[in-house]
Amino acid sequence: MDGYYAKLTEIRALADRFGALVMVDDCHATGFTGPQGRGTPARAGVSVDLLTGTLGKALGGALGGYIAGPQAVIDLLRQRARPYLFSNALPPAVVGAALAALDIIEGADDLRDRLTANATYWRSGLTAAGFTLLPGEHPIIPVMLGDAKLAQAMAADLNQRGVHVAPFFFPVVPKGQARIRTQMNAALTRADLDQALDAFTAAGKATGVLA
Repeated sequence: MDGYYAKLTEIRALADRFGALVMVDDCHATGFTGPQGRGTPARAGVSVDLLTGTLGKALGGALGGYIAGPQAVIDLLRQRARPYLFSNALPPAVVGAALAALDIIEGADDLRDRLTANATYWRSGLTAAGFTLLPGEHPIIPVMLGDAKLAQAMAADLNQRGVHVAPFFFPVVPKGQARIRTQMNAALTRADLDQALDAFTAAGKATGVLA
């Protein structure tokens, strides 16, 4: 929700020091973070003990996810994990599509570079316009507004200007941290980003977010 990358190098060092396991939920990183889209551990250059992710989001699938880890843990989850026990197996078509998506993702470093460039450009443009952002490098870039009604008003204004966004406020985020969470992708052109920046600036002025 905040668009932060975990400090996995430091977390891994602490875990090794105290004999702990490291588990990473990588559903907001699989496919577009790290070399070959292998996620945040690959980005940080560390190994983790358990890795979870989704077949949706960047992989484009409609449902399903995965947990990778030691065989003993996987065996335990197969016997005890209620969401697994009381769910149907994934349809073969979904599994096949996910495998094909992984093949595409492994060779898409050019798209990941474009995604990074888009995120950098978008973040710079919002900052120059005067918006308050949370620091970070992730393609999820929250525009912090604080007040829930203000976030709703600005989202409605942006939708009228042709930019579809959704406001996030309590209980999804802590009270006083309402925001519009923007997300970059590699398909957006520079013209798209400039159009959206103009809309954000106009909406910010219209709602009083910007002077």
